[in-house]
Amino acid sequence: MTEFTASIEFNTNRSSPVRWLASHVSRQKWYVVVMFLGAFGNAALAAAGPVLIGIAFNALLESRDMETIAMAALGIVGTQLLRALLQLGRNFSSEIIGQRLERDTREELYTSLLGKSMDFHDRQSVGDIMARATNDVREVNRMLNPGFNLVVGSANFLIMPLLVGPSYHPSLILAPLFFMITYVLSLVRYLRVLDPITDRARLSFGYLNSRLAESIDGIETVKGAAQEDEEIERFRLNARAYRDARVQQGRVEARFLPILLLGLTHAIGFTHAFLLFRSGALTIGDVVAYVSLLTLFNFPTNVSLMAYSQVASGIASARRILELIKAETDLDENAGGFAGDMVGRIQFDGVTFGYVDGTDVIRDVSFEVEPGETVAFVGQTGSGKSTLTKLINRTYDVDQGRVLVDGVDVRDWDLAALRRQISIIEQDIFLFSRTIAENIAFGCPEASREEIIAAAQAAQAHDFIMSFANGYETVVGDRGATLSGGQRQRLAIARAFLTAPSILILDDSTSAVDSATEDKIQQAIARVAERQTTLLITHRLSQIRWADKVVLMRKGRVFAVGDHDTLMQEHAAYRRIFEQYGDVARSSV
Repeated sequence: MTEFTASIEFNTNRSSPVRWLASHVSRQKWYVVVMFLGAFGNAALAAAGPVLIGIAFNALLESRDMETIAMAALGIVGTQLLRALLQLGRNFSSEIIGQRLERDTREELYTSLLGKSMDFHDRQSVGDIMARATNDVREVNRMLNPGFNLVVGSANFLIMPLLVGPSYHPSLILAPLFFMITYVLSLVRYLRVLDPITDRARLSFGYLNSRLAESIDGIETVKGAAQEDEEIERFRLNARAYRDARVQQGRVEARFLPILLLGLTHAIGFTHAFLLFRSGALTIGDVVAYVSLLTLFNFPTNVSLMAYSQVASGIASARRILELIKAETDLDENAGGFAGDMVGRIQFDGVTFGYVDGTDVIRDVSFEVEPGETVAFVGQTGSGKSTLTKLINRTYDVDQGRVLVDGVDVRDWDLAALRRQISIIEQDIFLFSRTIAENIAFGCPEASREEIIAAAQAAQAHDFIMSFANGYETVVGDRGATLSGGQRQRLAIARAFLTAPSILILDDSTSAVDSATEDKIQQAIARVAERQTTLLITHRLSQIRWADKVVLMRKGRVFAVGDHDTLMQEHAAYRRIFEQYGDVARSSV
């Protein structure tokens, strides 16, 4: 299931990391063909050099045929020039494939993350997600280029001595065959040992990045509690764990056997060729050519240590990326569901919900809100007020019961159509590191500048915006850090006004503004509320008094419903809230 489906379809095979990567690479089929042809041609022309050298040796020693020697020399020059062109095509193609693979896998991951439910994101570390979206995706690129590119190239170098060597004498296949068999066996063992170690290295890097991002994000808390030394020590421990994993990977790589096998193969091959020469079965030129052919094994031996390690690391990274993509989400966008114009009638019918299994935040909640009503939700901290609002736009789905909008269960709405007509201004205002105009128009990107300014004026934000040198083009810092709390709240209110929602939910949205500004904002909200259903989560009497009715929450249940004056007279629990907190009380769930 997914909350969001992008217009770009990723028809990839997600049954395993290798198949997933192959389904991405298969889109670049012509570049793949060029890469394989270039690798084969490069190896074949590399083998042509020893053959031509052998011919030249025989011509020199037997007849001093200078024409043959000259033709062999020209042949070496020509084959190596052609080899260079083929190698250029191979490297260029693999680079293109690698870069496109990185682009496509990152896009698929990002699209998938946007489609996950809030329940999924609540469980995930942002730092670990960023590690997978950046470093792991980059490792996938490096797996293909240079990793897989070198693997393909070295594989072709492996087969050339097997194909060409027996042409001098059938028994000369023995040394290349010995190397091939022992090389493959040692490689299989190497990858089997390396695979869990690369997984551990990628996992420890993700954890390191996760904790680092957490510390930076909470830097104000770290400094406020004077915990810098403790965070540094925690970082050292995580960095040491990552270092240990990479050191262990290095130890495994250091025990890779092909270098030893290469030396044995050269010794076996030269001895065999020399004995055949002594028996008259080979010429001296044949011996030179054959021994030179065996040097082709140098390339796969030297690159295999890095290439296969890079491939193993890339597959481990692909496994981590695919793990996120395949993670189940709890909500379905229900594309094709009900998508009519919203009137604004809300009904909670026996709703029970908890963020964690076995722990209910709200229980058996039932109430109704008529179109155009303004309803205030009041209750002690933790009574479930904010949670109710998150069920209306399906940030979360109910565990039991139903939430209906205009008589339709929200789960039967097209999710995008539902959310487009509901605006929520929460306590923790999130602004993007973009211009003020872009932040206001985030939910309505096609809005004109005049409409943006009108929304800002209604939210009492225009004057402070114009006090900046760049006005509406001022870029706010990450999360709006360069603005005060009141300024962030007013921009969020302007954003909500611009979208003209059918249901407006304000979760203590004026807590950070002064009384005079709040009065002006409330007047604007009151004007807008005439055309929409408005839900207020607040303890401010100035806001509660103009609500059509008040819903009193207590310990996750609806304790009472009525207007403010009636509840003050009839319910001691309602009176105690204002006696304890007064007009400046705050609520949060």
